Amino acid sequence: MGRKSENTFREFHRYLGFFLAGIMAVYAISGIVLTFRNTDYLKSEYQVEKTLEPNMQEEALGSALRKRGFKVDKTEGDMVFFDGGTYNMKTGEASYTEKRLPAILESMNKLHKMHTGNPLFWLGIFFGIALLFFAVSAFFMFRPSAPIYKKGLYFAAAGFLLTIVLLMV
Repeated sequence: MGRKSENTFREFHRYLGFFLAGIMAVYAISGIVLTFRNTDYLKSEYQVEKTLEPNMQEEALGSALRKRGFKVDKTEGDMVFFDGGTYNMKTGEASYTEKRLPAILESMNKLHKMHTGNPLFWLGIFFGIALLFFAVSAFFMFRPSAPIYKKGLYFAAAGFLLTIVLLMV
């Protein structure tokens, strides 16, 4: 491979890196925050008041409130009590507390957990392809005969093997 192609890959790598720096920061921050999603870290309590259908059964109520592992603690007359809230079976009024991340972090997490139903899913695909280009183009930035190239192969193999080992644990 010649000097010209090395420089071309370096340029693409550099400018794509600058272009993607913001989105990489968003994905990095949201990935770190998502690691703590099963805790209350950075979350604040919000009081929620909703009117649902009256006379909902436990499973339907849990789905309507979007609560995993929903369980009714007790029922007294028309009032249903559950962890953090109440539901009036007669009127459909539900009042409960919910723990949420700050709005900006919640938006970042939605971007990170995007799927094909999201209008921005193309951004996720573009980002994945761009990261794949980063991984591959790094090997075209140096001559295969250069000592740094061989070291790079060792580091890439170590990163790959570490990932495989951690996935199997």
